[in-house]
Amino acid sequence: MHPNTFLAALCATGLGVAFARPTSLNARQGIEKPALHPGHGRHRRTSAIQRREVPQEHSHEIFITVVNEFLKKNNPDNIQDAIFALLGNAAASQGLGNIADPDCLQLATADRAFTNAKAENDIDGMTAALIYRGLERNTGSVGLASTACTSITAVNPEIGAISQHQDPASPGAAAINKAIALEIAFQISTIGGDPFDALDSGTFQPGQIGDPTARGNTCNTLDDEFGCIFSQGLIVEDATEDEVTAFVASRAGGGNGGNGGGNGGGNGGGNGGATTTSAAVTTTTTAAITTTTTTTTDAATTTTTDAGTTTTTDAATTTTDAAVTTTTTTTAATTTTAPPPAATGKLNLGQCRDPRVFFAPNLDGRREAFAFAPRDKSSFDHGADETLKTITDFICQQLNDRCRAPKITVDICKVAAAAASRLNGQAAADVFNAAFGL
Repeated sequence: MHPNTFLAALCATGLGVAFARPTSLNARQGIEKPALHPGHGRHRRTSAIQRREVPQEHSHEIFITVVNEFLKKNNPDNIQDAIFALLGNAAASQGLGNIADPDCLQLATADRAFTNAKAENDIDGMTAALIYRGLERNTGSVGLASTACTSITAVNPEIGAISQHQDPASPGAAAINKAIALEIAFQISTIGGDPFDALDSGTFQPGQIGDPTARGNTCNTLDDEFGCIFSQGLIVEDATEDEVTAFVASRAGGGNGGNGGGNGGGNGGGNGGATTTSAAVTTTTTAAITTTTTTTTDAATTTTTDAGTTTTTDAATTTTDAAVTTTTTTTAATTTTAPPPAATGKLNLGQCRDPRVFFAPNLDGRREAFAFAPRDKSSFDHGADETLKTITDFICQQLNDRCRAPKITVDICKVAAAAASRLNGQAAADVFNAAFGL
């Protein structure tokens, strides 16, 4: 499907790649397979990297290949290979080069490749870097989410706006991954690429929690130059083309932002480059979105659709590691004046019960029409606030300090907070809440 368009463009520029397209994908696009162009600049990576942690890092091989090509054009951080960033920390540490934090190697690799492609005005190279930044990173077990990068700020805001897909069996993964794919689509549109290519960042069907092999529903074919997730038809796209079109159109009118709070989980430090920020222009758009949220609680899957989702965005771009724009479905206005009852899920919340928030009018005697507040005031004793980021930052901190929740729970909280920070109202609350699988 979308890789056909991407590779056709590569071949047109003389950068040939051999690959096998699934018949169903070819039929959908109606495009013939690009022919192999031997002798051009794109080469297969050597097979020196043989020992792999979990069998999926080569599933999106074409994007790894393209990112490697642009990475090597100017690589001051001496990053060894784009593949290392998709491995767990132990294996990733072998390819860090001058990057100190393995949790940030994927961002740093994508950022450098994007910079080099941008210097050549190569849209395909920039597109590959954006998609690569959003690829799922291997973790040690099925259902385990990867850690957000917090020690490096991307030079390129387009890269900084994206975080990696999460294991599809992890709590709230469907909502988070959809948010990531839609953000990639928007960023691709800003560089003049095809936003539908963002759907190629999708991952696999959720695996079985407790799978001793840690493989889940994956593939890993080293000699598939295109990527076995495509050639074997295993990719799960996070959104529909209609949703991509609607989302990009809504963002094109005004950009990112929302909630007045910017992006959560800000990055400390940097990688020596300047970050650019666009002028803020506020707009309000409405789009019909369908969101499927899968949780690990009793293996339940919930799908909701509503044509009245309203989000308010502005064009200020921030470069946080987990700065993810998300779109979800919700009723445009909620009149609940009391929080729903707390729930308990399989995500380890330590000593606390329910970190979710609710969005309602006249909370704590406030005059604002609507505000956010924690559902469980016994564990998260914070007053209502019209800015969601104020509440979610407090909740994530409490999960660590008071609840004694494990680090992965706190990391998921921060990723969800960053995703929600780009939305408004009930839509923002829904995305944050979905991450906990309650």
